[in-house]
Amino acid sequence: MADSFTSDFLSGGAPGHGEAAAGDHLQVTYHFWLVGHQLEHGRAPWRDPYTFRPESKPVLNLQGWPFGIPFWPLRALFGTVVAWNTLVLLLYVAAGLLACAWLRELGLPRGPALVGGLAFALAPYRANQSVGHLLGPISILLPLALLGFERARRGGWGWLAVAAVSLASIPLSGQVHLALGAIPFVCAYGIVRARRRRELLGVVLALALSVAAGVLVQETSISHSVLAGGRSLHAVKHYSAGLGDFVARRKTDTEKFVFLGWLTPIAAAAGLALLWRDGRRGLALVLGLGALVPMLLALGTNLPLYTAVWHAFKPFRYPRVPERLMPLACLCLAALVAFAVARLSRRHALLVPVAALALVGADLHARLYGASEADETNAAYAALRGAPPGRLLELPVFLPDIHYGSVYHYYDMQALRQRPLGYSTLAPVAADELARRLRALNCGRARDLALLRRLGVRYVAVHAPMYEHTGLVPPACQAQAERGLARLGLRRLVSGGPIELWSFP
Repeated sequence: MADSFTSDFLSGGAPGHGEAAAGDHLQVTYHFWLVGHQLEHGRAPWRDPYTFRPESKPVLNLQGWPFGIPFWPLRALFGTVVAWNTLVLLLYVAAGLLACAWLRELGLPRGPALVGGLAFALAPYRANQSVGHLLGPISILLPLALLGFERARRGGWGWLAVAAVSLASIPLSGQVHLALGAIPFVCAYGIVRARRRRELLGVVLALALSVAAGVLVQETSISHSVLAGGRSLHAVKHYSAGLGDFVARRKTDTEKFVFLGWLTPIAAAAGLALLWRDGRRGLALVLGLGALVPMLLALGTNLPLYTAVWHAFKPFRYPRVPERLMPLACLCLAALVAFAVARLSRRHALLVPVAALALVGADLHARLYGASEADETNAAYAALRGAPPGRLLELPVFLPDIHYGSVYHYYDMQALRQRPLGYSTLAPVAADELARRLRALNCGRARDLALLRRLGVRYVAVHAPMYEHTGLVPPACQAQAERGLARLGLRRLVSGGPIELWSFP
């Protein structure tokens, strides 16, 4: 991967077949980029003016917060690919340092705290959700919120504000499933650790801000989207982990990958017992439940209790991946491991932490990353920058919740064109309905020229790899689609590798 740091994305390693390799990393990159792009043009950074137009008003750019801010200067200095790769590495460092700083505030020596920081940074589930998904990077806000509470115990309101804003940023970033666990966990932690009225007020502030953020996301995005009615239990069943997934180091299914290590859980159990015996039972209870509850819920419908929770607690009807609370377990297990190492290192203050660092690194190792093709400059999309006005449609058309749409998002960073489609599980209902109508174009069957005119579509980009390698559209449909475009009056304008740009005269 080191030899392709400047040319390929540090991500899952899927092939691109001549164009950018599909994956959530492209969607996240687009949303990060959009923050700086909007600010440069004096527009609101939380708005996306390009996606689902004209069927929708500008949608919220939830995923741009907060990491779109550091991505902006990185991209300006190094370009998109290096900016992504650099930010990925920096966020691993931040995860470890924030967890370590929090554990130091709990009174742990530097060595054990470093072990805990490493265990959180390298936690396989967290790392897997950092390959392209935003959940892994956002999880660093958990130790930051806890650090804020701890620093506030000997500081002022500033650190309480840090804790509150960190917690509220989890739902504001669109990670509302994680917020369902993070909000009660962080507030319970704050109550257990509070010693003065000011600290309890900080808990109330964090609760109020984070709940308000969640309601804001619900009312502005979820309630008007295809997700408004929630998910089915059948969808949850598809993504539910099994007991064996907790000990399987090899990744077979991205969402079901919940490997915890083999030695790490044992060390965490020892740390929990030591905390309880030392009389720190409030902290032991919060950390123990913070580790156990997400693991149980990750079993989804394989756990009979989950169905009852799904029926009784309405917010749980929206997520389809029950493992989304696992970053909480990763942090709690890391903290408990640190407490175990602290006890063992009382007699060997240097040897034990050094050995523990090596053991934790080996125990949590999993092969997750690869080089994903980037195609940072594509001739077909670059040609659109100076072309006459008009919206852009890409073929084949995918429904908004299909991840192959991430490729189209990524290329729009080069084209800067409004598009009637996009990739989002929170797509407006009208955009989803439009995508279902436009799918007929995939095989050249549509003859409704008036629809394209109404949408303001002047350009169509045909992606050959999407026809050949996704398995969602028959490869033979590409030729039919091109004949259909010609019948509608479009002509080939320019080629960019396997991507061809068509245009109305």
